[in-house]
Amino acid sequence: MAFENPSRVALVVLGLATGLSGAYAGEPAKIISRQISDFRIGRNETHFGPLEFIGGLEMVSSNSLFGSLSSIRMRPDGKGFVGVLDTGHWLTGSIERDAKGRLSGLSGVEITPMRDRVGRTYEGKGHMDAEGLALDGDRILVSFEQDHRVDVYPDPGFLDSRSLSAVGILIPRDEMRANRGIETVVVAPASSPLKGAPVIVTERSLDEDGNRLAAILGGPLKGQFTVEKDGSFDVTDGAFLPGGDLLLLERRFNMAEGIGMRIRRIKGADIKPGAIVNGELLVEGNFNYNIDNMEGFDAFQAADGTTHVVLVSDDNHSILQRNLMLEFRLVD
Repeated sequence: MAFENPSRVALVVLGLATGLSGAYAGEPAKIISRQISDFRIGRNETHFGPLEFIGGLEMVSSNSLFGSLSSIRMRPDGKGFVGVLDTGHWLTGSIERDAKGRLSGLSGVEITPMRDRVGRTYEGKGHMDAEGLALDGDRILVSFEQDHRVDVYPDPGFLDSRSLSAVGILIPRDEMRANRGIETVVVAPASSPLKGAPVIVTERSLDEDGNRLAAILGGPLKGQFTVEKDGSFDVTDGAFLPGGDLLLLERRFNMAEGIGMRIRRIKGADIKPGAIVNGELLVEGNFNYNIDNMEGFDAFQAADGTTHVVLVSDDNHSILQRNLMLEFRLVD
C-alpha cells in the first residue's frame, strides 16, 4: 500500500466535511517508457498460439498517483484509452507508436479522482476500490470490490461527474469475498445472443463447487452462471470479441508456483444462466516471460481491421513490481 500524501488527505477530508462534489482536480502524469521487444525473455519468437506479440512498454512516472492500474478500455480510434486505478482514480490518455507500429509511449496522461453517488472522492482502497471498467455507449460502467457494486458514469463527462446510478449485480453481496469480488465487467456485442448485456465475473468469489461466481446483468439471458476454477489462477479482466466470444485474462501469484498469466477464450454461446463455462487456453506465461501482476485487458480493432489485445499490470505502488503494457494481434 502506498503512503498517503498528507496535503492530499487533508483536501479529501475537507471535501468530505463540507459536502463538496470533488476535493481536487485531475493531475497530469508525464510517463517515461522503455520499449519491450520480447514477450518471452531473451527469445525473438513472436507467435504464441493464436496471438502475435507486437511489443510492449515498461512505464514509470514522477507522479506518485501513477500505478495500481486495474482495468483499461481503448477508444474506437485505437489510440485513446480510459482506465481505472484501484486507489479510486480515472486514468486517461493516448498510446503512441513508432514507425513500425509498435507501442512507443503514452501521451496526454491525466489522473483524476473518481466520485461516488453523492459526489465524494476517496483515496486508497475501500469504498472506491475500482477493479473493472466497461464502455457502454453513452455510459461507463465501473465495478468495485469490498463495497461490491457496479456504478454508472456518463460518457462523455465521467471525469467531472458523480456516479449517476448502479446496476443490479444479481450475486448476493454476502457471497462475495471482500478483496476477491467483481474484478471484471464487460459488455457483450449487441449482435450476440446476450444482446449487449453487461457481464460480471468475480476474481475469487466461489460457489460450493469452487467455481467463480458470474452474472449476465440484463437482456434475454439475464441470470447467474459460473466460470470453472482451473488451478490457482484468478480472473482479473476480460473483453468480448465482435463475434460474441469472451476473452478472460487470469493471473497467478503464490510462493510455490510464482507469477503467471494466461488468456482463455470462452464461446459466446456457452454463456447463459446456470452454465459452468471454461474455454480454450490461448496463451500462458510465467517468470520466463515479460509479465508482472497482469490486471487490465482489452480487445479492439486496429486500423488494418485486425483484432488487437492489450494488457496492463498493477504494480501495487511497489518498487518490486512494474507497470507494463503489452500488445498482441489475434491471428486466427
